[in-house]
Amino acid sequence: MIKWIEKLFSSTPKEGNTDNMKKYLIVGLGNIGAEYVNTRHNIGFKVLDFLAKKESLSFETAKLGAMAEYKFKGRTFFLLKPNTYMNLSGKAVKYWMDKENIPLENILVITDDLNLSFGTIRIKPKGSDGGHNGLKNINLVLNTQQYTRFRFGISDQFKKGQQVDYVLGDWDEEEKAKLPERLEVASEIIKSFGTAGLENTMTTFNGK
Repeated sequence: MIKWIEKLFSSTPKEGNTDNMKKYLIVGLGNIGAEYVNTRHNIGFKVLDFLAKKESLSFETAKLGAMAEYKFKGRTFFLLKPNTYMNLSGKAVKYWMDKENIPLENILVITDDLNLSFGTIRIKPKGSDGGHNGLKNINLVLNTQQYTRFRFGISDQFKKGQQVDYVLGDWDEEEKAKLPERLEVASEIIKSFGTAGLENTMTTFNGK
């Protein structure tokens, strides 16, 4: 009888909930189309492409985006590149979050940031959209800003009135030379987020 009562009031999580906590949705923001592949605004796609190539993963066409599944140290990372274009990114995030039953704290959104110098990394557990249309739509669709974002600095080296051209422009030669090392760090951040946790990942990588 005592054992039955202990079992009834046990706080041990159900197996399904435990499994869900080991699932992560990693969203790289960008625009589809060959003309956008090497643009600064597509750094989210580029980070996921780098990790996929490094781990011999293949992206498959899925609903609202391209998806690759990466298993690492008992975790499952769903790497998502939305095909909705930047301004409707939230639709894809919400769909896959619900479909795979992934908790909000296990979502990581990778985006470009004009306010950070090139290659600078800033990981935050929440925050405003900072004028970024992709984040703005995700905030709107999820009705919250309480999800982790990984901002990759692209700097603001453009003249007044040329922001759109700069963001949608290709990397310059100096940036291209430095990108591989920055992408390597970015891929480690994804793995750390799922295995070491957000706080440790921020401590290790912010500002690096």
